[in-house]
Amino acid sequence: MTLSQSNQVPVNATELPTRNWQKWLLLVLLVYVMLTAVGMIGSGFKVATGEHAKTLFSFASNPILGLIIGMVATALIQSSSTVTSIIVGMVAGGLPVSIAVPMMMGANIGTSITNTLVSLGHVTNKEEFQRAFNAATIHDFFNVLSVIIFLPIEIAFGVLEHLSAFVVSLLHTGEAMGVSGINPIKLVTQPVISQVSAWFSFLPEVYLGLVKILLGIGLIVTSITFMGKIMKSLMVGKAKELLHKSIGKGPVSGITSGALMTVLVQSSSTTTSLVVPLVGTGILKVRDIYPFTLGANVGTCITALIAALGISGENSGFALQIALVHLLYNVLAVFVIYGISFLRYIPLTLSYKLSLKVAERKIYGFGYIAGLFFVVPLSIIFVTM
Repeated sequence: MTLSQSNQVPVNATELPTRNWQKWLLLVLLVYVMLTAVGMIGSGFKVATGEHAKTLFSFASNPILGLIIGMVATALIQSSSTVTSIIVGMVAGGLPVSIAVPMMMGANIGTSITNTLVSLGHVTNKEEFQRAFNAATIHDFFNVLSVIIFLPIEIAFGVLEHLSAFVVSLLHTGEAMGVSGINPIKLVTQPVISQVSAWFSFLPEVYLGLVKILLGIGLIVTSITFMGKIMKSLMVGKAKELLHKSIGKGPVSGITSGALMTVLVQSSSTTTSLVVPLVGTGILKVRDIYPFTLGANVGTCITALIAALGISGENSGFALQIALVHLLYNVLAVFVIYGISFLRYIPLTLSYKLSLKVAERKIYGFGYIAGLFFVVPLSIIFVTM
């Protein structure tokens, strides 16, 4: 072996760990940016609304509008993690939990646009397109069915709001988080938030609040986008291995693996989009990936829970509560819809029938995406305003 050959092994062996170490460090930094951004949105929301909070909240108190706001915002950003983190920040700024609950439900529907768009990649092959569109839209129909079942129940009885409040009461000491004792997250994030306030202190309060909200939203979008990319580069190999091991081993294994994989890559869109081409090419069947897709809904709740940890003060309990609403809603939806046999097959049947129509006339596919995620929601907003 020559000297040059012997030198190649140690260099290649040390490069990868070094790069991974840098990625993990950057990931920690991005989590810090996200937590700071959530706190900034809460602070800005509180300042901007001020005395006008009641007027703003009365406008948003219509649960249908709340649902559509969450849905359209997520469809535009293509990240439920981003939208739910923003909602957590808004609740910390005073948005009532009862108004935020439908927004969380809407975010679930909006996030399913990504894998539906991925299915369009098979549009040139009729059979592949039919299978891929079937696999993609099963997520859509499950999330829509969840809203149809749970939104009326929530409006009538407030089940998710009361259940999440009960869980918070078990975790909470009765005092506002971060008021008694030391909150380490507040210690590291508050100086940045205060500095931003100082930079724009020359602005009237309303505009100062808007600046902080917009800056916070921008930072959340940026941080979560890059967090997803880094997590994918670090974990996508393990995630794929998890996928292949779980498929065909039963619904519990599929749901659990879908949740874990989404936590690993920090994106339910990535999880669900990964399996669409596998169904399109015939490697997997729709029934195989159905439980896996449901697990992705549960796994994506981790981001909102992390975001809630960055909240301190009198509304910290409410911030944790809305994050728990997201988790409880998705877990209950899996238990109710997948657990009851006649409900379980509704998304499967509807997605299959739609995919047959779309495979015959592809324009229906584009019409479905535009109609479900944009035309119908925006029309409802204009009618109800």
